[in-house]
Amino acid sequence: MKQLSILAACVFTLVSVKHAQSQQLTKYVDPFLGTGGHGHTYPGAVVPFGMVQLSPDNGTEGWDWCSGYHYSSDSIAGFSHTHLNGTGIGDWCDISMQPLIDTNQVNERFIKYAFSHQQESAKPGYYQVQFKNGINCELTATERCGFHRYQFPGKTQWIRIDLGFHINWDKTTAASIQVVDDYTISGYRYSTGWAKNQRIYFTARFNHKIRYYRFINTQTSKDRNAQGTDVKLLIAFDAPDQTITVQTGLSTVDESKAAQALQEIGTDSFEQIVIKAANKWEKELQKVRITTNDKAFATRFYTALYRTCLAPSLYSDADGKYRNQDNRVLQMPNGQPRYTIFSLWDTFRALNPLFTITQSQRVPEFINSMLQYYDDNGFLPVWDISSWEANTMTGYHAIPVISDAILKGMKGFDLEKAYTAMRKSAFQQQRGTPDYIKYGYLPQDKHGWSVTITLEYAYDDWCIAQVAKKLGKLEDYQLFLKRAKSYQQLFDAKTGFMRAKNSKGVFVEPFDPLLSEHGFDGQYIEGTAWQHSFFVPHDLDGFAQLYGGKTKLIAKLDSLFAAPSVLHGDNTSIDVTGLIGQYAHGNEPSHHIIYMYSA
Repeated sequence: MKQLSILAACVFTLVSVKHAQSQQLTKYVDPFLGTGGHGHTYPGAVVPFGMVQLSPDNGTEGWDWCSGYHYSSDSIAGFSHTHLNGTGIGDWCDISMQPLIDTNQVNERFIKYAFSHQQESAKPGYYQVQFKNGINCELTATERCGFHRYQFPGKTQWIRIDLGFHINWDKTTAASIQVVDDYTISGYRYSTGWAKNQRIYFTARFNHKIRYYRFINTQTSKDRNAQGTDVKLLIAFDAPDQTITVQTGLSTVDESKAAQALQEIGTDSFEQIVIKAANKWEKELQKVRITTNDKAFATRFYTALYRTCLAPSLYSDADGKYRNQDNRVLQMPNGQPRYTIFSLWDTFRALNPLFTITQSQRVPEFINSMLQYYDDNGFLPVWDISSWEANTMTGYHAIPVISDAILKGMKGFDLEKAYTAMRKSAFQQQRGTPDYIKYGYLPQDKHGWSVTITLEYAYDDWCIAQVAKKLGKLEDYQLFLKRAKSYQQLFDAKTGFMRAKNSKGVFVEPFDPLLSEHGFDGQYIEGTAWQHSFFVPHDLDGFAQLYGGKTKLIAKLDSLFAAPSVLHGDNTSIDVTGLIGQYAHGNEPSHHIIYMYSA
């Protein structure tokens, strides 16, 4: 899993937080950073933590197109309104729109137009590209609205709205488009993929009158309305100024709520929304100031800080209403916002602690969203996407996020409810928890990734113990403190590594500390024994004793950086990057290791 945002957390000790604004910081953000390689990021228009991520899609299948766009591409197949940032699985890309030069390819799955990066630009809250056919495309956004502006070279302007657009794991299951009046359309897209039975509704209004429209690939149609899993709408305009703007509101509730979302734009012009979006980003970036003469470093830093504010993303309407995984419309208490995209395995180590500093007002909102998820499901989220549990990655890492906030004295959520949710999640009858409790570790012959899960559960249990102690729940404190020692069950003094055991308590053979298995049956997720064996951040004294003292632990840490920078195996993890010895700076399991030297 990839998160450019981790850079900001890693270098945060170098910066100071100031309140006075002395220079514009958005100029240091480059939204194209991370769109190449395995970055899996998008360059489009978004405001901090917004529901809308209006960005180009290349219409290309493949892992490096998880966010719809990759810098290696030289064509664009449209602009959709929702995108994921930094994930290893693709989804979303809802409500795609493509301005057309003509209708020659209107029935094709993708209509791809060539472009050059020399004719492409982006900054926080704004994206622009000019196709080689002469159409100039500009995008900006509010929290729940996308704002398109297309400048056409010809007298007739065409736009295709494609609700069947999908890439990778995502697939449209049902869709509908209605021409509401001469300036407005609305509809919905239901899809399945990483998020099952996801539902998104939209209402879009144009600045010029619709001259002509035609539905494409319909399963049913009647006058101004059409349905189908691949339904598209072709629209023609005769704008004297050859400029078409599209304002698109989104909602997870229904089309009327999507129409209400358009109030965020109101009567503002495209330029005014661009300025407002930039101001929102400037406010976020001004929270962290660095002193450097290195503009390249400043660009990397502030782009990383920018990306920390792309998720979690809003999932509810302005009144707090949202549609949950059971297709029920619920409302957050007191109209609070409901967020989604809690990629907790990727973020609990660094990004979420950073949020307690940079997003102290939003952290209670994030936690209340997790507690609402608990109300819906009976346990805290592991990987919440569109209110669905993706069950991706390991641990139950909403727990350290919530416990961190509690132990730092943050307010704005029900503390007792939060503790109850953490405790119940630690006893859930899934994800290997019953066997973890039964054996004191997860046996490899019963569960894959057994070493990683055992170590992470132990840490999560320690977090519960600290909250139990704070709340005076001393029996629970002792219970979870004992469970937090589970890491000791897997330490092999002979090799000096955390190793998998079977249900008989015997270490699994053969053992290779350089083996990387990128599959569900591996012993370590996204890594090797070298990278995972140091995950005991909660009990360094106890961990050091396993090696015979801190001096020997430090020697083991030194050997990590001197080990061969190779991976063994037929299916090694592509996520293991930035190797310095066996320290993988580019992947989450290594993020805490350097700090162990200072403990």
